[in-house]
Amino acid sequence: MPIPLLEYQPSSQNQRVSGYEVPNEDTPWIYRLEDCASDGEIQELIWAAYRQVFSEHETLKFYRQAQLESQLKNRAITVRDFIRGLAKSESFRRLVVETNSNYRLVEVGLKRLLGRAPYNRDEEIAWSIKIASLGWNGFVDALLDSEEYQTNFGDTTVPYQRRRYKDRPFNLVTPRYGDYWRDKEEKERYKWGDINNFMKMASSINIRQVQFTPVNTANIQIPDMTRDNKQGVPVSVNPSASFPVRL
Repeated sequence: MPIPLLEYQPSSQNQRVSGYEVPNEDTPWIYRLEDCASDGEIQELIWAAYRQVFSEHETLKFYRQAQLESQLKNRAITVRDFIRGLAKSESFRRLVVETNSNYRLVEVGLKRLLGRAPYNRDEEIAWSIKIASLGWNGFVDALLDSEEYQTNFGDTTVPYQRRRYKDRPFNLVTPRYGDYWRDKEEKERYKWGDINNFMKMASSINIRQVQFTPVNTANIQIPDMTRDNKQGVPVSVNPSASFPVRL
């Protein structure tokens, strides 16, 4: 029996407040299936979906889902089904799901599928319990079948970040690893000589003192570097030199 979603009090984030905004360079471009009249426009919508789900850091042709793309082009599935397939794909599981904790997956899922950040820690805990009980696929279904998703994106719109006032877009600031995993990787990669142990490393270096030997010029013998020229005629270093020679 799955555990029901815990109740939490949503905070007043800017996407929950209706307001009037003048379109500018930060206004997201909305991709809708009903606006696509050509194959090129459908392809642009598909790549927008990849950028939203996989983020700009991980959008590679190697991770493309050819079967899902074909079904969407033929109108056999909706955009919501396409997003669902990308989020449940083996590529996404290997890149993101298997390398992060449930709390991190809640943040990634809400930002990329609902277009907003978690309201607070209570929401992260509530959804992390849902992931623990239903798994990642059940969490994706819960988000895409929610009233919030249906109200904002429906079946034909690619999810996007709702109302951004500052900072970079979510798909540029939510990389593959969380901070804790990155730090763990760094600690395992660099053990001896880590920057945190710099003083210990420096003290362990054996420095040998240089012994200076005094030198007395009286003991230096300068070798005779003159040429053995019995005739007493100056000899040029360069045989082809044409300067005048005086006897």
